[in-house]
Amino acid sequence: MWENLEIELEKASGEQLKEKPAQDSLGFGVHFTDHMFLMKWNRQSGWHDAKICPYHEFRLDPAAMVFHYGQAIFEGLKAYKGDGGQVYLFRPEDNIERMNVSAQRMCMPRLPVAKVFKALKALVYLDRDWIPTIAGATMYIRPTMIAVEPVLGVRPAGEYYFYIIMCPVGAYYPEGFGPTKIYVTDKYVRSVKGGVGHVKTAGNYAASIMAAEEAHRAGYTQVLWLDACERKYVEEVGTSNIFFMINDELVTPPLGGSILPGITRDSVIRLAREWGVNVVERPIAIDEVIAASIQGNLTEAFGTGTAAVISPIGELCYQGRKYVISGGRTGIFAQRMFDELQAIQSGKQEDPFKWITRVG
Repeated sequence: MWENLEIELEKASGEQLKEKPAQDSLGFGVHFTDHMFLMKWNRQSGWHDAKICPYHEFRLDPAAMVFHYGQAIFEGLKAYKGDGGQVYLFRPEDNIERMNVSAQRMCMPRLPVAKVFKALKALVYLDRDWIPTIAGATMYIRPTMIAVEPVLGVRPAGEYYFYIIMCPVGAYYPEGFGPTKIYVTDKYVRSVKGGVGHVKTAGNYAASIMAAEEAHRAGYTQVLWLDACERKYVEEVGTSNIFFMINDELVTPPLGGSILPGITRDSVIRLAREWGVNVVERPIAIDEVIAASIQGNLTEAFGTGTAAVISPIGELCYQGRKYVISGGRTGIFAQRMFDELQAIQSGKQEDPFKWITRVG
């Protein structure tokens, strides 16, 4: 059935076209482009009715299963505009493949990767004028799948929507690329091995909101999560993976079922190893991080993710004590990694890993 999937195109009419926001006040996830991609699935027809159409609201039954049993998954990637107006996507097929991992774990239908990739490129090309051109701004892309069958009952749904929406964005954090302040929580946990921490399902993010709000009220940008069993080992920071530079080793927690396998995380590991940096994926206790900070061996820490790319960490707060990292400034390695990834993503530098896809 996937081989015969066709994509219909319905362009927005004049009255449906939106006024584009000023590029210096985009925010994040606030303004949405003129078009979206939508396709539907049911047991009888598989994926069908695939179309690029004007951005519009959905009408869902109050009994739609997504509202009751949480079958909702998503991805995040970006489109970049380089010199001469050329548009680039960064590792888009990896995002689609990872979404299929999420779909399998959540008992949802797998996506036809080639067809979704084709639709994604067409959608980005159609709304390419929405991609910002000022430094640091990009187009954020949100593929999403939700269960829409109107039934009350805990089981996999028999009907789904898959859609892609896009929004021009500025910096994810208000600090921009400046160092963030991170609150380490040993009160709440994000996920446990055997659960769904390794996939991008909506419930993971809902469960994180309370801890994030408490951190914000205390003056911190994000939360650093510890493992759910011992509340001892570092896992993720906010919606990002985390790295520590300790004694010239770049240390990051290993993937093991409770940590999202970040695409930016993988890119940082591969690029750092290409530079000759000793990258170590191993369990690291929060006590080791604090000890390294006190002893002066922790020279840098940063988060990685699609939204912020690289997010330097200038301060940790753990059990009421504050620990300043890299003098509260952006570290040399984090800056270099950010600059390198940005240059690759915007087509301004050689792409030795074949991560970039040209659009159009």
